[in-house]
Amino acid sequence: MKKILLVCNAGMSTSMLVKKMQTEASNRNLDVHIEAKSLTDAKKGLGDEDVVLLGPQIRYELNNVKQLVAGKIPVDAINMQDYGLMRGDKVLDQALGLMGD
Repeated sequence: MKKILLVCNAGMSTSMLVKKMQTEASNRNLDVHIEAKSLTDAKKGLGDEDVVLLGPQIRYELNNVKQLVAGKIPVDAINMQDYGLMRGDKVLDQALGLMGD
């Protein structure tokens, strides 16, 4: 099972995107676990995810999060349009692409 973590300021708006991504993953019969966390919570326990995606509102934290994972996990920011329009399929594709799937 692949683990995808979405991170935003409070973990609230990203939770809606998680639901869209879970629906898309289910439609594709993918074995993935997707969750959302606040930046504060994510920084406390990064490590067992396969990919970390940051909400565009905290894109400025991208380099800090990359340093925290020390190259062990792919980290990127979610496209602003995909995030704003809650395109779960596109964000799932982004996560899978970063994992090489």
